[in-house]
Amino acid sequence: MLHTVAKMHYVGELSQIQIARQLGLSTATISRLLQRARAEGIVRIEVREVFAPDELGAELARKLGLTRVEVVDAPASGTLQALAAPLSRMLAAADLGAGNVLMIGWGRTVSAVIETGLPPMPGVQVVPSTGGMQQHARHFQSNEFSRRAAEATGGVPHFIHAPYLPDADVLDLFLADSSVQASVGLWDRIDAAVVGIGQPHGLDGASGEPRTRPDPDLAGSVGDVVRHYFDRDGQILPWRGEGRMIAVSARQLRAAGLVIGVAVGEQKVPSILGAARARLVSALVTDSRTAGLLLDALGGAG
Repeated sequence: MLHTVAKMHYVGELSQIQIARQLGLSTATISRLLQRARAEGIVRIEVREVFAPDELGAELARKLGLTRVEVVDAPASGTLQALAAPLSRMLAAADLGAGNVLMIGWGRTVSAVIETGLPPMPGVQVVPSTGGMQQHARHFQSNEFSRRAAEATGGVPHFIHAPYLPDADVLDLFLADSSVQASVGLWDRIDAAVVGIGQPHGLDGASGEPRTRPDPDLAGSVGDVVRHYFDRDGQILPWRGEGRMIAVSARQLRAAGLVIGVAVGEQKVPSILGAARARLVSALVTDSRTAGLLLDALGGAG
């Protein structure tokens, strides 16, 4: 009876009078039952801490071990574009210019922030994070991302005219090409990078629905950064393509001056946590809703 009355009131949102009528009891009895449900732990009422975006960012940075977290209040529509302003502030603070290297990842979120706008960084060397992909969608075009970012910042674009996942017997041939060497060599000099954080491998990136044929090697994956997959504890997961990717390595990401992950959404919460624990990102730009969910997953404030 305690559970029934509590569920009718707190879940069904019925008043005590309505419950009393439905159950044939007095309102005083319903009131006593609700008090007992709280006293016995059947009902627990929690008042969440509410942070301003800057306070929320500081708390998340501390809990995630990141150098900086920027949180923005964003509307339901246009959330990805809203990340561009805090990202621009973070990049502007890095004070990049001629002689510095900016690496650009790929994905829908990265595409949206580039399209919305990046700060001026005249002469910065812009390099993609991977070789090309056999994908038609716009958000997979790594070389195009480099070109667009260079155009937006006033930088110098670099391209990698090689597939990101070549056959093993031709990998060395691609890496021996002088133009490829010149571009991938910049990965050892990354001053700042902007990367997306992929959601768990078992979910389709476009629909969020379960994949029809997930890779069994990645069953424990909660996300990826530039196809470096990791589990919830931040351990990099080996998979059949890991050793032959033409892509920035996990070691190079960890050695970079600043790697900013841009990600939003409830499905990305375990991915963001894993990326931070894997040290594949050193900073984060997200929205207030995702930030709140991250803080909940980390056990709240304190």
